[in-house]
Amino acid sequence: MLLMVANLYGIMAESKRSDKLRPHPKKTGSVAYIARAALRQAQSPETQNPTLRPSPVSDGQRATEEIDSGQRTDRAQRRSHPRRPAGIIYIKERYFIMLKNDLILRNPLHVMAYGNDDILSTGQFGAVLARAGVGKTAFLVQLSLNALLRGKNVLHISLEDPVNKVSLWYKEVFNLIADQYKVDQINQLWESVLPHRFIMTFRVEGFSVPKLQERLADLMEQNIFSPQMIIVDGLPFDESVHQPLAEFKDLVDSHQMHAWFTIRTHRHEEPGPDGRPLQLEKISDLFEVAIQLLPVGKEIHVKAVKGGESFAENLDLRLDPSTMLLKSRQ
Repeated sequence: MLLMVANLYGIMAESKRSDKLRPHPKKTGSVAYIARAALRQAQSPETQNPTLRPSPVSDGQRATEEIDSGQRTDRAQRRSHPRRPAGIIYIKERYFIMLKNDLILRNPLHVMAYGNDDILSTGQFGAVLARAGVGKTAFLVQLSLNALLRGKNVLHISLEDPVNKVSLWYKEVFNLIADQYKVDQINQLWESVLPHRFIMTFRVEGFSVPKLQERLADLMEQNIFSPQMIIVDGLPFDESVHQPLAEFKDLVDSHQMHAWFTIRTHRHEEPGPDGRPLQLEKISDLFEVAIQLLPVGKEIHVKAVKGGESFAENLDLRLDPSTMLLKSRQ
């Protein structure tokens, strides 16, 4: 009996405590109750620091804000990393194009082009004749650089020198040209033309048109290199050269190319009946243009041997013996 009375008393006491903690429905609307509630809200940490208070937005509003935020981020990223518009050339690229065009226009070789930047048309042959050490290779390297600056692919075939020596020829001539015309950023310009040049070497006794055709096919079928101009330096022009040259001409014509050759002359030889060097006498029908380098005093004159009257009249160049660079006659 006493135990039951004690339990009943405990339940009543707990009920009174709960009533004190729970706001009375009649008292919640009173002024005192509202004032106490306002005071508690003002003293709460969330009120003093608004960043702690959760944003009173719905889930739909919050999702919309997140989408908008993502779109703003994407737009900011696109502004910081813009796509390159088609047809727009950056200033650096335009500068190199202008620099190349300036070198092409300053190059004395443009007087030889009379309407054709390559001097030769598709399938045609050109020859540079001179005695040993006069400047045949230097002349052809300048022809090649002129084509490289215009974005043409040049295959340089050497039957006398290794690849590193031919490459050194190009680098030295290019540096001399750049120094003569005060070209800035020469290294970047040099790197921009290198992909358009390919050097191939043969032993003189091992060179033949079928072998060249095989190596060309390997380069072109694998998209490694497709030449538009070929330079052949060191080919012996003896009595048996006509037939290989005719085959070479067919090869060049079938691939839409043109080719330049160096031909060595000799001091003691007299010119042929037509006034041309003897080396051209039996192969003249295969060449559309022929140029001879003749030492005269302290200069090397560039003389048109074949190419027509207009070509001969426009060809008024000299080769500087100290630099081997071409220059117009002063």
